[in-house]
Amino acid sequence: MSKLSIRDLDLANKRVLIRVDFNVPLSKDGLTITDDTRIRETLPTIEYALRRKAKVILCSHLGRPKGKPVATMSLRPVVDRLRKLLDDILDEGENVAFAPDCIGEVANEMAAQLESGQTLLLENLRFHPEEEANDPAFAKKLASLCDIYVNDAFGSAHRAHASTEGITHFVKQSAAGLLMERELTYLGKALSQPDKPFVAIIGGAKVSDKIQVIDNLLDIADAIIIGGGMAYTFLNAQGQTTGKSLVETDKIEVARAALDKAKAKGVRFLLPIDHVLADKFAHDAKTQLHEGTHPFHVDLMALDIGPKSIELFKSEISDARTIIWNGPMGVFEMPAFAKGTNAIAYTVAGNNDATTIVGGGDSVAAVKQSGVSDKITHISTGGGASLEFLEGKILPGVAALTDK
Repeated sequence: MSKLSIRDLDLANKRVLIRVDFNVPLSKDGLTITDDTRIRETLPTIEYALRRKAKVILCSHLGRPKGKPVATMSLRPVVDRLRKLLDDILDEGENVAFAPDCIGEVANEMAAQLESGQTLLLENLRFHPEEEANDPAFAKKLASLCDIYVNDAFGSAHRAHASTEGITHFVKQSAAGLLMERELTYLGKALSQPDKPFVAIIGGAKVSDKIQVIDNLLDIADAIIIGGGMAYTFLNAQGQTTGKSLVETDKIEVARAALDKAKAKGVRFLLPIDHVLADKFAHDAKTQLHEGTHPFHVDLMALDIGPKSIELFKSEISDARTIIWNGPMGVFEMPAFAKGTNAIAYTVAGNNDATTIVGGGDSVAAVKQSGVSDKITHISTGGGASLEFLEGKILPGVAALTDK
């Protein structure tokens, strides 16, 4: 970690503005939180600051209100949940106030009146168009609320917004929160100094979504395993005919270039060798197993990897010492096509000698569905941010933090 951490700062009696990711799913009426995972993820940072007598100010976006107040996208429902969660660990949960705006006279006054050990949550940042525009005047107003800025929203670090990048130009110190620090530590080590062998498992529907990740990992990994819909573009690049399976015909040359690069660099590039084929994309589809390189039936599509592919992939994963997994092996939401993804989840979780990192919404959902999430070294909260990090891109919200 080359950036300042919240651990490096004296927080006592300081107003500390923490950019969190409280972009939680709400009920249609906007009154009930249906999943509080994102709030729980940043609790260690909030607790750390409060125990050190900081005056904590929290800011976040929620949804896509397009620069104007939308009642169903208010952060107000978060206050009650946050109070309860903090009450469980601090016995001081009632000390969470809510500001009806993130800037302006009322927000300024409430921030000024905060006492050590108290928390203030600001209203949705994206109720102002200046947030996504990274407007300097708006960023300066946010900065005026605090003495210290902490970014704990890794999931928004790939966006150069006022609350993630702009604000850092108007505060003396900008540091990473504990969640941000954890993300950067695990992902950073995997990309710069991984324990070998390093195996990357890349799945999902489209080559176009992951080709830059694959290209970057070809410079680092010992083996890359490809599953999901994208595998069929690679198999087409090798000359196999794959029926109605998802193929990006305009990416076949890109896939062929990746295969050539893997061969040139001596990276093992594993594609499925058998497939679960279906007559339609549905729960009640008729299925059959296809092995070998002969053409698929023209009316069938592959929706999961087969048992021989599972064993091939398991063998590679079991010997690894660093594993990154992003993207499912098939349409795991349907039980008939979940075996491949579940098997990979169990194998990754069962490798106790490896540092295991899972990122991407579908992969995270898969390890939770398989009941093995507690056996994964690090589950990334990043989504788009973790993808861009794996692509080797510099994240604006990280680059803007103060160097140690």
